[in-house]
Amino acid sequence: MTDPAPADGQPVTPPAMVPAPPQDAPEGPPAKLWDRMREDPQYAPEHLALEAVRRLGPEAAQWAARVRYEQPGVPAEALADQAARRFVNRARLSGAVSGAAGLPGAVIDVGVLAWTQARMVLHIAAAYGVDPVHPDRATDLLVLQRVHKVAESARLALGVAAGRERAGALFGSGGQQALGKVMLRLGVRLAQMAGVRAAKRVFAKVVPGAAIILGTWANSSATKDLAERSRALYRQHGTAVPEPRQP
Repeated sequence: MTDPAPADGQPVTPPAMVPAPPQDAPEGPPAKLWDRMREDPQYAPEHLALEAVRRLGPEAAQWAARVRYEQPGVPAEALADQAARRFVNRARLSGAVSGAAGLPGAVIDVGVLAWTQARMVLHIAAAYGVDPVHPDRATDLLVLQRVHKVAESARLALGVAAGRERAGALFGSGGQQALGKVMLRLGVRLAQMAGVRAAKRVFAKVVPGAAIILGTWANSSATKDLAERSRALYRQHGTAVPEPRQP
């Protein structure tokens, strides 16, 4: 099948192709983000939201453009379905992804879950024609993931986190806390973001044999709920996606 061409005769260039990560391998936050969150655990969700929009927003936009190019006229609801299913499945696998035991492993796993959920939200936004790279998406993430109740407090916290990020880049971290205390605080904040609120679920990995059973159920349930909230928000505020131009 030949690609459509506009009236001026210039060929249509397909959207940039973004290689999809393996379906059975949930990806976690990048190393520099882990460092930033460990140094500033109080604002870990805000740091994650800011970095997610920077790193994952373009990926979500390119994914939506590619699918619309390959499937002209695909409904936004069908596109959102694809995103929700894809990342709920990944969330099920993120409960034991790190292979590490004890509290560090629990923190890593819940960080992977929060990152996976952020990726899902941005893909759902793109499915409904909402710009996933706009700074407002970081605010959306924090409200949808119930870190903040209203957008105004989320924006304020994001501003604080961005300022602390810039200060850390200029002056370095302001001292080291005890590692165990930092990991516990970081784990609690990331668990709040990921929607895994019960302590025995958050740190199930500390208990041998419990991680996969509890982690799979809790991750899937929390991510499905987040997908529904995201779809309700972006269905309401999304924009109509124009049909591809025919030759």
